[in-house]
Amino acid sequence: MQRRLRAADIDFGAIRTDLGLSEEFGAAAQQEAENAVDRHADARIDRTDLALVTIDPPGSVDLDQAVHIARDGAGFVVHYAIADVAALVTPEGALDQETRRRGQTIYFPDGNVPLHPRALSENTGSLLPQQVRPAVLWRIVVDAEARPLSAEPVRALVKSQARLDYAGVMADHTSGTLHPSIEALPDFGERRQMLSISRGAIELGLPEQDVIRDADGNWELSVQPRTRADMWNSQVSLLTGMCAGALMLDHATGLLRTLPDAQDGAVVALRTAAVALGVPWPASMSPGAFLAGLDPQSPTTLALMSDATTLLRGSDYLALLGEIPAGAVTTHGGIAGVYAHVTAPLRRLADRFATEVCLALTAGEPVPEWVLAALPTLPEIMRSSGSVAGRADRAGLDLAEAILLADRVGETFSATVLHPKRGKRPAQIFVSDPPVFATCSGDPAEGSQISVRLTKADPQGPDLEFTAETLP
Repeated sequence: MQRRLRAADIDFGAIRTDLGLSEEFGAAAQQEAENAVDRHADARIDRTDLALVTIDPPGSVDLDQAVHIARDGAGFVVHYAIADVAALVTPEGALDQETRRRGQTIYFPDGNVPLHPRALSENTGSLLPQQVRPAVLWRIVVDAEARPLSAEPVRALVKSQARLDYAGVMADHTSGTLHPSIEALPDFGERRQMLSISRGAIELGLPEQDVIRDADGNWELSVQPRTRADMWNSQVSLLTGMCAGALMLDHATGLLRTLPDAQDGAVVALRTAAVALGVPWPASMSPGAFLAGLDPQSPTTLALMSDATTLLRGSDYLALLGEIPAGAVTTHGGIAGVYAHVTAPLRRLADRFATEVCLALTAGEPVPEWVLAALPTLPEIMRSSGSVAGRADRAGLDLAEAILLADRVGETFSATVLHPKRGKRPAQIFVSDPPVFATCSGDPAEGSQISVRLTKADPQGPDLEFTAETLP
């Protein structure tokens, strides 16, 4: 039986302190958020007639996106409403400056440190159900293969009709009772994924480890399964980001999300691992197609997906100000195309500015000077805040793991070997119950199922140590 702890037994506040994070915005920024008004109210079209819905994790209230998909002959018409944060934040005002200092919302098991005050991010700016909100509404027409034929963002007033979550969408899909606004979402999502694979996109299926609190207030380690509904919904966001990226690259103005193509050495290493694990990989098949076809129930799949993370290294942002720098990476290797972040402006700073570029370029108007002035500063802001977000995520997990397992030292667990020992680097394992990624002494074979003994769980570290045991 997995051990659970009361909420009071884990204090994540020390991590926030160590990272220099605080929710306090300062009086001027807080006041701007509480008194925010729509600066573009006179320029909006009224699309409150459009039956949009949001799809987010249960309990989410900072809702950036709402979607409506309709069949159009053999293709689809996608409407994607994005919270119009730029309309609620005064350029270069106190709140704007504070969000530039933060970069993005930082998440912890017991809550978050938001990019914007909650009066904006969880109220006036959020696409909450049955509330009229300012939004940037993308209308994207795609053909029978889900290739975009046209894409246009406009400022609009919208009203979400329902707040849905992924598990509920999957249950409705299974029972044949999907909300009418997303009846076409599964078909659209599957076609977009097929197109992505054919394009050479790489999608990893590693389990998403998390620390959650149950209905009784107890903490536990969990693996959140990625449902097909997650994938379908993510395809809407990816399509929008790719349309935005293509628009900005065509005009050499904006902010792209980039990732170099996988290095030949990383692909060779993955092929070598596949051979060692006895998993067939035809020479003509791309890494993305190979990974997409793996059996999700096989332990070798977990090992190969972990190995494949080396294919997706070097993500960055590229600011464009009228020309494309020589030798610059302009594409995203994981998506296998041009891409930009424009769909999460309540939680990520870059999206607000990239969206303003898209609106101006589509309308044939000059990009606002305050946007152009900010573009060169955004890559470093996003790199820095991304590093903090990664450290916060890892520190929260490390602390929870050490506390939850502190009284289980000496116990034996079943584990999958993700990476064998390499030089001084110990073997990497995944323990399924409770779900933990960790290092392990000994030299077990990659992809093998082994027994490991927990030899250390130190909440003060915090760290864990496992030792491989001889299989019976």
